[in-house]
Amino acid sequence: MTVLSSATRAPSGPLVRPREAVLSGVSAGVARHLGWPAGTVRALFVATTAIWGAGALLYLWLWALAPLEPGAARVTRRVPVAATLLGAAAILLFLSIGRYHNGTLPGWVPPATMIPVYLAVALALAAGIWSAVIDRRDPARGASHDVSVRIVATALALGAVPIFLSAAGNGTWTFQTLMLGSALAAMICAAAVWTPNLVARLRELQTARVRAIRDEHRAEMAAHLHDSVLQTLALIQNRAGASSEAGRLARAQERELRAWLYDGDTPADSDLATDLRDYGSALELDYEVVMSVVSAGTSTERASGEVAAAAREAMLNAARHAGGEVSVYIEGAPGSVDVYVRDRGPGFDPQEVPADRLGVRESIIGRMRRIGGSATVSSGAGAVGTEVHIRFPGGARG
Repeated sequence: MTVLSSATRAPSGPLVRPREAVLSGVSAGVARHLGWPAGTVRALFVATTAIWGAGALLYLWLWALAPLEPGAARVTRRVPVAATLLGAAAILLFLSIGRYHNGTLPGWVPPATMIPVYLAVALALAAGIWSAVIDRRDPARGASHDVSVRIVATALALGAVPIFLSAAGNGTWTFQTLMLGSALAAMICAAAVWTPNLVARLRELQTARVRAIRDEHRAEMAAHLHDSVLQTLALIQNRAGASSEAGRLARAQERELRAWLYDGDTPADSDLATDLRDYGSALELDYEVVMSVVSAGTSTERASGEVAAAAREAMLNAARHAGGEVSVYIEGAPGSVDVYVRDRGPGFDPQEVPADRLGVRESIIGRMRRIGGSATVSSGAGAVGTEVHIRFPGGARG
């Protein structure tokens, strides 16, 4: 068997960029892929950049094509790129002040002497764009950092304008035209720094206008339907009875209509209370039962958690075996959640349930015990009906 040396070691996995990076994650990703130290890879990129910019071009090419490693975490960068670009622009601009006053360089000034000023404007523009596109989504920086960077970038771009105007008096009309055009370009760059903000605000205004028109139409429709359809559905429920098929259908249609009218475009949060209300509405269509779901307090328990699954099983049992009116009470707290499911049926003794019936024993009591919670089944108030108490302390799960 051939043993591979460290120089010929096979690549360790695909080339992906880490989400926690110094700048872009290219060097760390290449180092991990080749099994080399990250410092060596960075030094090679810097050294080969002197060869007609090959290292820089390869770096940018890998940055554009190498994917990020899988995961939902946002990309964070330790190097403040925007601040670094602004610092370089400020240094170049400071070194250029005073070099182009009238009389300092008589006659025509060679355009090459203006390169530091052009470069300073370009760096300021790059800093503003980087901050708007990348740093704004970085949780370590955010919107306040973005605004600060753009303000400084705008000031630096506008700071180049007096230098261009001062240099315009030192040459022929051709050079003066070039300098005046450069000053105009610097002002355009300063305005371009805020273009992403302007586009975002225009989109927000358009979205708000569309939402206002939609809400106005919905309000007019709600007023009309409230005076006609909703009252008719309520009358059907009262005349037909809460547990009759006509009453259950009318109640379900009323809930759907009210949700469409008054919830608007805001999606329902996938929390425990919302899930149990939706599940109770579905049970009312299949069984002669009226589900009342009330929530108090705050809880971070999600609809996909084990508490929700146990509560749904208790509600299904109440609808299937008791019928009539079933009340579900959710009491949430930052560290725990309690769910009470009460019915007014004939009741039952959990000890007398056959061993092959696992609905209460495993789907409710066993499920809560496995996640560190508890569930108890007891008779209701006045020995009427059944009450299932589901409790999960210690925060949300699922």
